[in-house]
Amino acid sequence: MIVLKSTQQHILAALQSVSGIVERRHTLPILANVLIQKTGAQVQLTTSDLEIQIRTTTDLGGDEGTFGITVGARKLIDILRTMPADQTVSLEATGGKLLLKGGKSRFTLQSLPPEDFPLVQESAALGPVFSVPQATLKSLLNQVAFAMAVHDIRYYLNGILFVAEGNKLSLVSTDGHRLAFASANLDVDVPKQEVILPRKTVLELQRLLSDKEGDIALQFANNQAKFSFEGMEFVTKLVEGKFPDYNRVIPKNHQNSVTLGRVALLSTLQRTAIMTSEKFKGVRLTLEPGLLRVASNNAEQEEAVDELDIDYGGSDIDIGFNVTYLIDALANMNQDMVKIELSDGNSSALITIPENDSFKYVVMPMRI
Repeated sequence: MIVLKSTQQHILAALQSVSGIVERRHTLPILANVLIQKTGAQVQLTTSDLEIQIRTTTDLGGDEGTFGITVGARKLIDILRTMPADQTVSLEATGGKLLLKGGKSRFTLQSLPPEDFPLVQESAALGPVFSVPQATLKSLLNQVAFAMAVHDIRYYLNGILFVAEGNKLSLVSTDGHRLAFASANLDVDVPKQEVILPRKTVLELQRLLSDKEGDIALQFANNQAKFSFEGMEFVTKLVEGKFPDYNRVIPKNHQNSVTLGRVALLSTLQRTAIMTSEKFKGVRLTLEPGLLRVASNNAEQEEAVDELDIDYGGSDIDIGFNVTYLIDALANMNQDMVKIELSDGNSSALITIPENDSFKYVVMPMRI
C-alpha cells in the first residue's frame, strides 16, 4: 500500500511539525517513531514523549484506506532533507517495513506495530474552549519564556503560569531572580483557570505557532492542556504545584522612574557586558539627574563605562544587576521606549512599557 505520495516539501513540513518532541534515544524505542495512520485520503502523524503528544491531520496523497504503521521519525526526516524540495516522494508499506522512494533513491526502513504506540489519554475534564489569535499567544510566550527556570528544584518554576480569567489571558514566569508578566485581552469571557505549562511544552509552542492570521483553541483540565490550530492537536501534561503569588512580587509605587529608548539602553548594556566575567555578569547602574551611567569590570582589571543622557530628575541611585537579566528583557520587547522604576539601590527594579500595563518585568538587584 502506498501510504503517502507527495512532494518532499509537503511531507517534510508535516513531519517536522510533529517531531520537535521526539528524542533520538529513549528508554521506550517506539517513542523515537512517528505513528502514521491512514483513514481514507487523510493521514494523521502522531508523536509522543509520554508527557506531550502532537498530532497533525493532512492530505499527503497515496492510496485510500485504513492503515497504521510507526517508523523512526528522525531518520525519515534526515533522509527527506537530502532530497530536492520539488521531488515526488512515496512511502510504501511492504511486509512490516516501509519503502521510501524518491527519484532513483530507495530506502527500506524498519517499522514497529502501531498498536504498541503509547497514546496520551485525553482528560475527560477539559474545561471550556476559548480562542486567541496565534500571533497574540506567540507574542505573549516570547515576552515571558526567557525568564523560566531551567532544572530548578522548585519544579513549578520550570514552566509558565497561564491565568485565564474574564476577558484576560496572563502569562507569568520566574526563576527566583526575575519575573516576567505579559497579558492580552480575549474576545470572550472565560471562567478563572490557572495552569502551569512545562518548559518543553512552551518551547515547542514557540516553535510551532506562526505570526499569520488564525486562532488557536485552548482547553485546560487539572492535569492537562490541549491546543488546536491549523490541523494540529497538541496535548500536554501540566506541572503540578503552587506557583508563587506574582502580584506580591511586582512592586508598586516606586518613587523614581525614568523613560528612555529601548534600543539605546540595550546597546549600552551589550557593550558594557563585554567587560563582565563569565561567572559574574554584574553591571553597575548609576542614575543621577539627566544621566545614566553603566559600568562593568572583570578580574583582569579591565573596565567599561558608558553614559546615556536621560530625562530624569529623581534622587541619585547606585544599583547593581546581572546584565544578562536586563538584556533578555529588552531583547524580547519590540517597543521604542521602556520605563524603569526604582526605589533605591537595594530594592527590585520594575521595567514596563510607558502607558501600557500589559507587560511587567521585575529584576532583583545584585551586590557588586
